[in-house]
Amino acid sequence: MKHGDEFSLALVCLLVLGVSAQWLAARLKLPSILFLLAFGIVAGPITGLVDPDAMLGAALFPIVSLAVAVILFEGSLNLRFRELAEIGGTLLSLLTVGVAVTWALATLAAHAVLGFDWIKSLLLGAVLVVTGPTVIGPLLRQIRPIGRVGSIARWEGIIIDPIGAVLAVLVFEVGFSIHTAAMDHASSASAVAGLLRTILAGGGIGAAGAILLGWLLRRHAIPDYLESLVALMFVVAGFFAANLAQPESGLVTVTVMGVLLANQRGTNIQHILEFKESLSLLLISTLFILLSARLRFDEFGSLGWRGVLFLAIMILLVRPLSVWTAALRSRISWREKVFLSWLAPRGIVAASVSSVFAIRLDDQGDGLVPATFLVIIGTVCVYGVTAGPLARRLGLAVADPQGLLIAGARAGNRAIAHALQNAGFTVVLVDTNHWNIQTGRMEGLLTIEGDILSEQLVERLDLGGIGRFLAMTPNDEVNSLATLHLAGVFTRSQVYQMSPRRRIEPQESRPMNVHGRILFGNDVTALALDQRFERGAVVKTTKLTEEFNFAAFKERYQDSAWLLFLVTESGKLQIRAADDKSPPRPGQTVIALVDPVAENSSAAVD
Repeated sequence: MKHGDEFSLALVCLLVLGVSAQWLAARLKLPSILFLLAFGIVAGPITGLVDPDAMLGAALFPIVSLAVAVILFEGSLNLRFRELAEIGGTLLSLLTVGVAVTWALATLAAHAVLGFDWIKSLLLGAVLVVTGPTVIGPLLRQIRPIGRVGSIARWEGIIIDPIGAVLAVLVFEVGFSIHTAAMDHASSASAVAGLLRTILAGGGIGAAGAILLGWLLRRHAIPDYLESLVALMFVVAGFFAANLAQPESGLVTVTVMGVLLANQRGTNIQHILEFKESLSLLLISTLFILLSARLRFDEFGSLGWRGVLFLAIMILLVRPLSVWTAALRSRISWREKVFLSWLAPRGIVAASVSSVFAIRLDDQGDGLVPATFLVIIGTVCVYGVTAGPLARRLGLAVADPQGLLIAGARAGNRAIAHALQNAGFTVVLVDTNHWNIQTGRMEGLLTIEGDILSEQLVERLDLGGIGRFLAMTPNDEVNSLATLHLAGVFTRSQVYQMSPRRRIEPQESRPMNVHGRILFGNDVTALALDQRFERGAVVKTTKLTEEFNFAAFKERYQDSAWLLFLVTESGKLQIRAADDKSPPRPGQTVIALVDPVAENSSAAVD
């Protein structure tokens, strides 16, 4: 096979395996990094289909570093300063005291257990300080923890990456000076000056880039279709400029740029977020496979039982001690401390930084990469499998959340919410109408006054136990926009909206990406629903049996019944969508809207 064909085959393998791993993880509801690492090992050391060094040569690690910068920028775009009012103290402690404790204990463990010299132990400890959005983000999306603990973990995972990378650079520079017997007061001062230059160069360039890009976006100086590409240009240029000004300060730049851009008032970054999320997903998929394909089994074998012991110390001792020490005076509960103590998976930054320094250390770097990847694989497997059940056991998450967020709190929506609440499901109503909200609250419903299209409202919602969204306002445009807005929170399969008032002809049918799934039926509009309630229709809950099955239900209520929801035998809620034609079965509970005449004639059905 020609070299060009080998490169093409390896590139195809990267894309196919990376996307397949993400798809398989989504289907099985497991952390994608588990499959990415497994596929990378299969593609690399087992089959030899992908050889990253032969494929990219000296360009491998510059490409990896740049990709990590894009991933960090995308993650930092999701950080909001308003969250710091509640979590700022705890977060600061984790990023200072927690980092120091993790670094010190990991260094001691590397020296005592793995037998590394002090320089390599300090370097490994600095590398393992990081967690990273590449693994924290997917885990949090899967677990969906209740309350502030998710915000703490997300902020820590993003901000700690540049901290760990800069710390590793300083350790390397000082350690290299010691190794070459060149360490003196001048080199110590140089290390301190390097830290200051990193903060100033990285932070300054990042802030300047965010201010300029935000100004251009607010003035609409960039066409919509170019906003994402221009933002990517700023990220790449800022990362490169910062690294030229001070080596390894580029990660600080992209993090500062993302956080400041996301928190500028009046700056719409929705297009950038959508593009960066897809790009980051692709980069994570290919990077993990690339780096895990470089592993060699004999490197892991050299660690032996010491590697397993080191991993156990990192999970069972280092992380819990760092969290509990940092949170001594924190207001977070013991349950939240326990959860944070069991959530520190390492990711792509640890993998790339350790690989870069192993090359720069030559023979002195032996064992650094396998030790790092052992911690990555071990922490991802342990936390990925157990963090979700632990969060649910602690009451910080709900498995397969069945609750609903409903936009619109009119009388009909409140009647539906009562029926769902009586059936045991969490329902939250959102409306801009103060009277509707107050009435629902007095009726015992969970209500929030605000605009469902507001990004701030969605961010402050506690979505613990909420898994679906129903747009049921009388405004068709608001419903479509709301499903678009919340598709990223609930996924497109779990956002629904009322059928639009005007009949959409087949030749002008709207594409699926501009509206949610149609609720209840194509003829069930918000206006039609309101008219039914005004005529006295009621929401009725009926348990189907072998004697009174769905055929009997239809015969009893004729065309007066609109099927709204089903409750399965296992207690799960099924939302009746226009594209759902499956008939209800005996054992299921039907929640339907019926006319008062039919209701009165069947009073003994329930």
